[in-house]
Amino acid sequence: MKISASLYSNKEKPLEDLVTELDMLRIDAFHIDCNDNPGVFDDIARIRKISQTPIDLHIISSQPERYFDLIVKHQVEYVQFQYENIKARRLEVPPAETQYGLAVVSDTPLEVFENYRDNFSFILLMTTTPGMSGGVFRKENFNRIRKFSKLYPEKKIHVDGGVNDEVSFILRSMGVDSAVSGSFLVNHQSMGAAMMGLKLKEVHSHYQVKDIMIELKALPVLNWDGCTFKEVLQTIEDFNLGFALFTDQSGQLRGVSSNADVRRGLIKHLEDLNQTRVKDIINANPIYIHEKATVSDMLALVTSKSFPILFLPVTDDHHRLTGAVTFNNLIRGEV
Repeated sequence: MKISASLYSNKEKPLEDLVTELDMLRIDAFHIDCNDNPGVFDDIARIRKISQTPIDLHIISSQPERYFDLIVKHQVEYVQFQYENIKARRLEVPPAETQYGLAVVSDTPLEVFENYRDNFSFILLMTTTPGMSGGVFRKENFNRIRKFSKLYPEKKIHVDGGVNDEVSFILRSMGVDSAVSGSFLVNHQSMGAAMMGLKLKEVHSHYQVKDIMIELKALPVLNWDGCTFKEVLQTIEDFNLGFALFTDQSGQLRGVSSNADVRRGLIKHLEDLNQTRVKDIINANPIYIHEKATVSDMLALVTSKSFPILFLPVTDDHHRLTGAVTFNNLIRGEV
């Protein structure tokens, strides 16, 4: 995951000093907020004189067209427009090397991206109150990240607001492409230590598994008694998660069936596949995690196993299934 440093969150250091220090830490981009102020392009020009690091420009204006020529002139690499200010109208952005995105606050429906999907390559989720540096990441945005990924799998997700070392780890595990870090990074007593924290593979976490899990209604769940072999395979195919979960009438977790479980069940009856039963492709003793476990506990469980774990069922105090966590991005980039 790329880290974009919010330069204006530090009001003490001269711009050139801040840019030079962040470049020494190999920052991925410089985030600049343009609150309807063309003067920010003077700062971009100053940055260009001493740095080749990409500019990540957030334009908050009811008339974003007035900045198009400046975007092209300064060859800004990333530009996002604040949706709530442009009042839902479509924008014909100028052709350039620039990647364009749509910024939305936490209360704006993600479906508003539909009108911009042809020209915009990413969404910027504002995960605290916009314009307030040092805010706390709002937990409902974990579900919004997952929802947007499902709605627009070909588009990238950027996040701005409340990104510290703990949140950064979770965002990376969810496949977020870029995160803006403001006060945590640029106002830290040691920016080097803060940058290391944003990139670390393990962090202490107070977020719980239930904060980031996929909710039960979005999961492939089948009845332990009565489902057919065809129903299991079709469910795995339809949900495209690589597994199905099984519960009894009380909602307790009874087993899982992954692609690997199906393969092992078929191999068991290669001489006569018609002999394969539903129970042959179900793991009745799956690894699972409690919904109140922390993200750190979850990572410790995953890394303690000698085999890759691609998903974990989540249960409550009564062993009832309440959700699941998938690890495709975590396995790929973190473990």
